[in-house]
Amino acid sequence: MLISEVVYEGNLRCKAKHLSSENIIVTDAPKDNQGKGEAFSPTDLLATSLGVCMLTIMGIEANKHHVNIDGAKLSVVKEMGTEPRRVVKIEINIEVPNHQLTERQKEAITYAGLNCPVAKSLHPDLRQEINIKFN
Repeated sequence: MLISEVVYEGNLRCKAKHLSSENIIVTDAPKDNQGKGEAFSPTDLLATSLGVCMLTIMGIEANKHHVNIDGAKLSVVKEMGTEPRRVVKIEINIEVPNHQLTERQKEAITYAGLNCPVAKSLHPDLRQEINIKFN
């Protein structure tokens, strides 16, 4: 299934177009790798995709339990390695509003997030440090 088209615009910048919505994502090489760092880098998108996938799947699970997690938020920390240059660790810190969730609901939502498709698609050598807190 064709999902996107990407154009290299020069100066280490790309523009990706999501074909079904026509939304645009601009990427730039990071400052520590010859770029301007004026947009997400490809590895920033990789790390951020893990967090977005987790929240999405957690939302789907919350819907199954007829509860909402509206207002849930997360932060992403990415650690790069060298030789080869690659992402070696992604740290995700998630804060979920409690909204009177039961322990069973919290467990189900947490399990769903930890087992999202992006998490399961990443190489096992990439460390995923995930912290989920219900407020």
